[in-house]
Amino acid sequence: MTAIAAVHGVLPPHSYPQAQITDQLTRVFQPDTASRALLNRFHASTRVVTRHLALPIEEYVDLDGFTAANDAFLAAAVDLGCDAVLGALSAAGLEPADVDVVMSTTTTGIAVPSLDARIATRIGMRADVKRVPLLGLGCVGGAAGVARLHDILLGTPSSVAVLVAVELCSLTLQRQDLSAANMIASGLFGDGAAAVVAVGVDHPLAATGPRVVGTASHLYPDSERAMGFDVGTTGLRMVLGAEVPGLVRAHLAGDVRNLLAPHALAIDDISHWICHTGGPKVIDAVQAALGLDHGHLTMTWNSLNRVGNLSSASVLHVFADTLAQRPPAAGDWGVLMAMGPGFCSELVLLRW
Repeated sequence: MTAIAAVHGVLPPHSYPQAQITDQLTRVFQPDTASRALLNRFHASTRVVTRHLALPIEEYVDLDGFTAANDAFLAAAVDLGCDAVLGALSAAGLEPADVDVVMSTTTTGIAVPSLDARIATRIGMRADVKRVPLLGLGCVGGAAGVARLHDILLGTPSSVAVLVAVELCSLTLQRQDLSAANMIASGLFGDGAAAVVAVGVDHPLAATGPRVVGTASHLYPDSERAMGFDVGTTGLRMVLGAEVPGLVRAHLAGDVRNLLAPHALAIDDISHWICHTGGPKVIDAVQAALGLDHGHLTMTWNSLNRVGNLSSASVLHVFADTLAQRPPAAGDWGVLMAMGPGFCSELVLLRW
């Protein structure tokens, strides 16, 4: 089975309290009195206390247009991605030259060459490293990336594979958009990156860390407009439907049971729930669907409070926090899970 040798999250250096970000956004949006009240209410409802931004907060006022935003994305994303990968490799006791496969996932900027290529050349990965860029998975990308690393390592059991997730959500802000979706997103999403190092069953590090026992993917019908981006001349415009929590309540429990059933497991057998920070309504829906209480998702709630929703990188930050703050015992079972555009879920069954 695939072993997770290390998980490492990183954040940009620019950290601000939610109230300061809300105040700054009023200068960008220039809302009328009613819209400003709505913006304040949406931001307060996210339960986010602080967020990290790719740029100093005062620079967002002058950041106008898709080209400027994407240029800023390329500069910051490569730096942050390199930090995440180097941190994860160091924690695993490996070097960049040891990596056989590098996978990247992002949804908040366009990079050609892709982020994995830029990161690989900067930090000194081998010229024959295999690259797998994943674009457009959004919030589900971290869980999907771990699952796809597992798929690859099943066929190359002596290899080292790295996933790097980089999301700079603040750079997708639509300046003239006072829609509910854009105002909610402007209060919920933060910036960050994370990396995972995984090894195949024949690698010397295969005895360390949790093992991937199974994975499951589920694409829900007739839900394409529930979440995503519309791409236009001003950049990436948020699509965020009110039906998302309902989709979670309707489908997630069945997805989890289908993941667990081949291993003769039930929901009560899972000791560690490593869940994406989708926002308060989504996390509440996860708890309701699976019959969990607040304590089961403490790491998720804490991460939302501390850094906001980091899209694909969020579930990996929760994973790293779980390993550091609540180290599982040998034999424990865990489920890593996220939902995202499609609308879809990705689940990974872990055992320590």
